[in-house]
Amino acid sequence: MSDMAKQSLRSQLARVVGRIFGFGHVSRRPAPKEHPGDFRGIPRISYKPNAGNGRVADPGEIVWTWVPFEEDHRQGKDRPVLVIGHDGPWLLALLLSSKDHDRDVVRHGHVLSQWAEIGSGPWDRRGRASAVRVDRILRVDPAGVRRQGAALDKGRFKQVAAAVRAAR
Repeated sequence: MSDMAKQSLRSQLARVVGRIFGFGHVSRRPAPKEHPGDFRGIPRISYKPNAGNGRVADPGEIVWTWVPFEEDHRQGKDRPVLVIGHDGPWLLALLLSSKDHDRDVVRHGHVLSQWAEIGSGPWDRRGRASAVRVDRILRVDPAGVRRQGAALDKGRFKQVAAAVRAAR
């Protein structure tokens, strides 16, 4: 079995177990008429937290929204994301996670995903350290942002921006 097939099988199994035991908050929603897909290329990254005074999520802010799974965009879950810019009507954002991804970065010689540590902040009620995934840039509908967690400080944001550029 290929590494890609094994990863897909593990992901599917995790979703099933999550549904059975009620964790992971996996949800299914109708597919949008036109799913924008993930952003490809080198994004124009900017840092302007609170530019819209809370009306719209701004680059540099950590917000919560529904994020589709890579394997099936009709399924996903509510997740925190770091907004890094815009692509037309879409916000560009990076996934946040409080899991330790160090052991997941390279497996069997293949890079699975790339993460940049951002430490802890008010976006996590339990004060856990977080990381952002820098090799997957999401397109997020601004109307789908439900709550704001915090603004990342400019120094850490610059480190994330450099990691995103390096991952391209």
